[in-house]
This record gives sequence, structure tokens and C-alpha cells, in this order.
Amino acid sequence: MYSTDLRTDKEKKSADQQILDDAELWNTFQARIDNGDTIEAKDAMPKKYRQTLIRQISQHAHSEIIGQLPEGNWVTRAPTLKRKLILLAKIQDEAGHGLYLYSAAETLGRSRDDMVADLLSGKAKYSTIFNYPTPSWADIGTIGWLVDGAAIVNQIPLCRCSYGPYARAMVRVCKEESFHQRQGYEIVTVLARGSAEQKAMAQDSLNRFWWPSLMMFGPSDGASTHSSQNMKWKIKRHSNDELRQRFIDATVPQAEFLGLTIPDPDLKWNEERSSYDHGDIDWDEFWAVIKDGGICGKDRIRARRAAAKDGIWVRAAAEAYAAKQSAKERVA
Repeated sequence: MYSTDLRTDKEKKSADQQILDDAELWNTFQARIDNGDTIEAKDAMPKKYRQTLIRQISQHAHSEIIGQLPEGNWVTRAPTLKRKLILLAKIQDEAGHGLYLYSAAETLGRSRDDMVADLLSGKAKYSTIFNYPTPSWADIGTIGWLVDGAAIVNQIPLCRCSYGPYARAMVRVCKEESFHQRQGYEIVTVLARGSAEQKAMAQDSLNRFWWPSLMMFGPSDGASTHSSQNMKWKIKRHSNDELRQRFIDATVPQAEFLGLTIPDPDLKWNEERSSYDHGDIDWDEFWAVIKDGGICGKDRIRARRAAAKDGIWVRAAAEAYAAKQSAKERVA
């Protein structure tokens, strides 16, 4: 069923002119990108470039915020006071990453309230890795080692993203994620070198998180709908499959050093490519988790909705205090 075009002739003419303007802007803008220019918030940019960045940066911000939940589940159960303090510090870092990224997205004209509303309604997506459960302490180490490790591989090229505010935010994010990765690997190292039960716990966690970690890089290049254009605009610098291969090549030797086994019977070193061949990824699982939230999706959104509701008075108090301080400054 098709709807009738209810626009006036003037509105249609305006829309046609906008298409023409966008085409001219597109060519000029692409020339700047090809020249290696950094695009800033007030620069002219095609609507699609702006929309792509809003989608990607807000999704990235949502992932940082949701990513606190599986780790927060272990704050009260961390094995030592030192582990508890380190985990709390990491969760605080993730909250800060979300703040940087929401702020970067706001420079593109989308309000934070609207982005958060999309997350709470289920309209907006976030990384599927956070919809997997964390039933053991080893999972906290594996998340740091694999999940943050995959994030680093994905995000370091974003420090050279064509959009300046996003690129600058990623510099600090990547520095902190690098620390998180080392902290996670240290937890797994202690377990792998501990008792037989501890090593088995580390292996079980690796078995559960290996394939979802590979899925973090997104669908294969042939099935990715945004990758080609994003690379042309230099929003991203490398394809999904290229980044995934980098992660595998870096991580397999780390697992071997710990005496852990990557759960991929088809994994083998390819001398000709100087890289690892790996088995097929279950993309049906990937798309299913995106569609229905997987094991923990409903719990994650429920927790975020509860936090938003419980924090109303905090936000109101902060806004009232800011208004009071602003009034004092105007008087002064």
C-alpha cells in the first residue's frame, strides 16, 4: 500500500533543490576527505554522513553504558578487595567513555535525551557481546582480554576518523581500553596458572566468549551494508574481516602462552599468508542476538530502564544546581 504525497509544490521544489545541493556538497565534501582533511562539527557535510556518524557513535556510546552491567554483576563477588577496587575503576572508565561518545554525537545535532530514549525503547542497538551472561569470575578476565582486546583493534583506527570530535574522543578511550585489556589478561593468567579447577574455569570462559568476540567486528565484508561507504568517507579505515583477522593473529599466541585452547578445530597457521586460518562463524547466532537480544538482552534493557527511572531525582538535582550556579554568575 502506498501513501499519497501530501507535500505542496513549494515543498517538492525545495526538496528537489536540496537533492541538487546535496549532490554538489557530496563532491566537494568527498574531495576534502580524499585530501585527508578533518571534518569539524560546523563544517558542511552530506546528510548521510551526519546520520551515519550519529548511528555509529550513539551505538558505540550505548555499548559502553550497557557494557557496565555484566561487570557490575561481579563487584560484590570479586575475590579480593584489590580486585573489587580495580573492577569498580574499570566500570567508572566505561561510564566516562559513554559520556565522551554521547558528547561527540551531540555535536552532530542529536540530543543525548533522544539517543538514550532510543536505547530504552529498544530502537537503538548496541554491541551484541554484552547480551551474553557472565556466570564465573573468569568471565571478567575474559571480557578484558577478548572483548576489550577486540574493541582496541576496532577502535584504534577510529583515532584517525575523518570526523574530528569522534577521533579526539577515541584517543583517550583507546588508552583506557588498553589498560583494561592488560588487566583482563592478568586475571586470566592467574587462573590459567592456578589450580586445575581455576584453569578449567578460564578455559570454559574462553570457550563461551571466543566466537561472540569475533562477531564484535560485524558481519563479513560481503554482508556489511555500511562498510564500503564508511571506508570511502574514512569514518573507518579497515574492513570488518581485516580487523577480525588482526585480532585473531594477535590473540591466538596469547592463548597458547597461557596453555589455553582456542575453541576452533579449524584454526591453523597459514605459512603462505603469515596469518591464521579459522573456522566459519555462526552468523545465524549473530543476527538472532541482534533481533531478539539473546540470553540477557531483555535483562540489560530492563536494568537500564530502572536506572533511568531511579535516577530522575539525581538529574533534576544536578540541573537545578547548574541553573542556580548560572544565575549566580549572571548576577556577578
